[in-house]
Amino acid sequence: MRPRFLPSCRATNGLITVGFLALGCAFWVRYLVIENTPVGLACDAGAQTAVCTVRLAATRLFNVGVFGWVALGAALINLIRPSVFLFAIGLAASALGIVLYNAGLAGTGAAILIMSLARPARDEA
Repeated sequence: MRPRFLPSCRATNGLITVGFLALGCAFWVRYLVIENTPVGLACDAGAQTAVCTVRLAATRLFNVGVFGWVALGAALINLIRPSVFLFAIGLAASALGIVLYNAGLAGTGAAILIMSLARPARDEA
């Protein structure tokens, strides 16, 4: 029986770091940039700051579902051909998507990422 896809200890530490950084960034964007009333009023009044640029970019990205689609796409590709890099992309996009209003697609992507851990590892030939 072929071994299952299981990241090494070093890769797992990197994945934990990527996941927590993405989750922290998503919480910062949602609660301190998008849902913060004074920031929203300042940006709507025409302030040209970096926070307003982040707010505009995040709003445009989650309106078209970019975070959810990236999470789902990376998870599906990782399910077919498992790799730590694709797992990290799917993990970060899932964390961003779940917090930033793309919970349906991002949650599906996270579930597929979990299923990819049961897949056989890639042959290193």
